[in-house]
Amino acid sequence: MMISVSAVVTHLWQSTLFAAAIGLVTLALRRNHAAVRHALWLIASLKFLVPFAAIAALGAQVGPPQRHAAETIEIVFMAPTREDVMPFFTQFAPRLPSPVERVAPLVAAGVIWLVGVLAVVAVWAVRWRRIAAVARSASKIEAGREVDALRQIERAMGLASPIRLVQTDAALEPGVIGVRRPTLVWPRAIDERLSEEQRATILAHEVAHVRRQDNLAALLHMAVTAIFWFHPLVWWLGARMVDERERACDEAVVRLGHEPRVYAETILTACRLFLESPLACVSGVTGSDLPKRIERIMHSVRSESLTPVKKALVSAVPLAAVIAPFVVGVMNAPPARAQQIAAAPGTRPEFEVASVKPNRFGIAGKVSIQTQPGGRFSAENVTARQLIRFAYRLQDSQLSGGPKWLDDERFDIVAKAGGDLGEPFLSEQNGQVSRAQLMLQSLLTDRFKLVVHTEARELPTYALVSARRDGTLGPQLQRSMLDCSMAADARRPAPAPGDQPACGIRMFPGRMIAGGAGLSQLANSLATMVGRLVFDRTGLTGSFNFTLTWTPDQIPTGYDKKAGALGLPPVDPNGPSIFTALQEQLGLKLDAQKGPVDTLFIDRVEHPVEN
Repeated sequence: MMISVSAVVTHLWQSTLFAAAIGLVTLALRRNHAAVRHALWLIASLKFLVPFAAIAALGAQVGPPQRHAAETIEIVFMAPTREDVMPFFTQFAPRLPSPVERVAPLVAAGVIWLVGVLAVVAVWAVRWRRIAAVARSASKIEAGREVDALRQIERAMGLASPIRLVQTDAALEPGVIGVRRPTLVWPRAIDERLSEEQRATILAHEVAHVRRQDNLAALLHMAVTAIFWFHPLVWWLGARMVDERERACDEAVVRLGHEPRVYAETILTACRLFLESPLACVSGVTGSDLPKRIERIMHSVRSESLTPVKKALVSAVPLAAVIAPFVVGVMNAPPARAQQIAAAPGTRPEFEVASVKPNRFGIAGKVSIQTQPGGRFSAENVTARQLIRFAYRLQDSQLSGGPKWLDDERFDIVAKAGGDLGEPFLSEQNGQVSRAQLMLQSLLTDRFKLVVHTEARELPTYALVSARRDGTLGPQLQRSMLDCSMAADARRPAPAPGDQPACGIRMFPGRMIAGGAGLSQLANSLATMVGRLVFDRTGLTGSFNFTLTWTPDQIPTGYDKKAGALGLPPVDPNGPSIFTALQEQLGLKLDAQKGPVDTLFIDRVEHPVEN
């Protein structure tokens, strides 16, 4: 399953924010042991490998399923009026980007990311081969003063497993290579240039690296860096980790009783004589900010032990990073059933008669599904996929599978029911399946031989919420005083095409006009514009009148002429996006989320026989 861009962006800003919090904590601990700060920076690095969403998902699996009423997922429409013919779904179909056009930017981004990963790993691989070649050509030292000194320091530092010592003629600085079986690569020239006491300080420094498992920590961060090479923060974190680990080893050497002045001179001499290790996972002695290290060693700056308050602070940050999203996941466990998509087989009503014919002239233009008095139903210039989405009350992301002709071929349908089809607008408002949709499900089964099944999938969604802290409504969103449940003949006269309907929603490219609609119906209508399911989470009940105007991503060719014929203003090419328009005009916004959504999979469908 392709990871959504929004999920990646969310993970990156959450990890960045967590690293910033760690940075504040390390500032509070700047006088304490460097090992504590190194551990915190390592946690900040590893956070990039563990999204909060994954922890929340784990909590959702543990938490008890929440039982909610089924969500209403329905295509928007207008309620019947006293007009002889009342369209309840009328829209000019804009050109939608093809699957290739939608996927191409993601594929390009994926290729760039992969090239970056391979480039970073390739550079490291070349450096590792050079170091590994030096280690392989080195000769093992079984006995001697260096081995004796090394074993004595290992015992003093409480290291259980002995470190393998090898000697090389290369000009590489002393460094530990390996994690499970560490090997100390010791340059032969060091014996001639350093005194016995100076050599002991270097050995103590390297033993400290092994005891602290610094090579393992560096390898973990290198994995983070390879994956998130494009994020400057991970490179900065690596520098901070190297700085703090070297400082922690310096503190260990001084605590062991070595003279600070001798140790500082040793580091300076090693820097002049030998090359620094080219990989962070090979712990040497000359890394980090050298002037600051020397200054700290020479002044014998003592690191303070953690106070109880600071211990609590150090423990709280990583624990909160795990516990908080886990608790959120437990509290937001997925419902036992997210949506009710279809009625049980054998219980759907059927049209008495129905005609299904191909539309030979259908091109991008007016698409309509209409109900008429007396139980008459018609659909003009619609694709089979549009019919399925409408019949089962779905959005694009909830319908999967099927042959290509479902999107390419268009049909005209005229049908007659034995009785009234009801008022679809009120059915949606009350969370019910309309009788017309149930009949259309039966028609699809009978004439298109449609066979489907449902499965739950994790999909990106939007939550419609208030954009203002005080909960006030936007200037284009007002409460409706009209009772849409009244008889149709008690309502106001039918409005002109560009005017606000008394009870219904009209959608055109860049414009949505509604009267007496609930915000759940607004959420359903928005879903067709933003390409995701939208759930009403505003908590606002009742019905509303609103007008929403925005600039669509693509304006249908010749639409301005059609809009003029309907008395609508043309689309402003410099207007706001639908997201901005929601906030400015209605006082609402869309929050990106992700959760389980029932999806309809097409197992079988056939061309209908003309009649």
